[in-house]
Amino acid sequence: MSFSSAKRIAILWFIATAITLASVVYQRMTGPTYPVSGSIKVADKIVKFRLLRSHDSTADAKMPLYVPDAKITGEIMWRRYKSHDDWTDEELKRDGENLVISIPKQPAAGKVIYQISLIDGAGIKYNLTQKPIIIRFKGEVPPFVLFPHIILMFASMMLAARSGLEAIVKGDNAFRLSVWTAGLLFAGGIILGPVVQKYAFDAFWTGWPFGHDLTDNKTATAMIFWIVAVWRARNQAKGRIWIIIAAATLLLVYLIPHSVLGSELDYSEMS
Repeated sequence: MSFSSAKRIAILWFIATAITLASVVYQRMTGPTYPVSGSIKVADKIVKFRLLRSHDSTADAKMPLYVPDAKITGEIMWRRYKSHDDWTDEELKRDGENLVISIPKQPAAGKVIYQISLIDGAGIKYNLTQKPIIIRFKGEVPPFVLFPHIILMFASMMLAARSGLEAIVKGDNAFRLSVWTAGLLFAGGIILGPVVQKYAFDAFWTGWPFGHDLTDNKTATAMIFWIVAVWRARNQAKGRIWIIIAAATLLLVYLIPHSVLGSELDYSEMS
């Protein structure tokens, strides 16, 4: 391998890694399970908050607010999401210098919508967010299932980007890279993905035709494109465009935030 060839490969891997990391950060920060963070000024005091939107169903969701001024109190209004429940209004309990938000645990896929407010000594109320927050509870996923799933999905994304770049520059390894991409995507998304979902929400598959979970649907869509790409890429002269299309498809589905339209209990239909 010549120096120029090795340099080109290194550059392509660098670009593929950058694309992967950027997409991972974007998905993480735009997803509906990412905590809502911010700060608010109450009685000349700055209060920082971090409100959860996902939590294990094994325990209540507790969130401390550092509010050392004992004159400042707080309250939470909450109810089960998609239910006929009335709003429950409760005062936040104080634990030393913290006001503690506590949301009762729910079954896997159960959601709670809640609004947090702080009240100063003069009785003025400050909502932490303009709109209520929705938190979804999930079952605990064992690390020996979750970590391989995450690693394989990230690896498939990186190899997909690398395969697409290899096809664009008309390199000799496009087919081999596409086979590895399809294999990792199948193992991480089609095999381990449903196992993770079973632990988290007690269902292996909630995408088409059984539901509208975008995570399941986008994984299936990407898998179909990569199967076609591998099949067509046997003939490198004609298959490169399919590798590029499959790589672009996987990138696009990664830009869809994780867990959008995911599993949720409809309490209004439960007895």
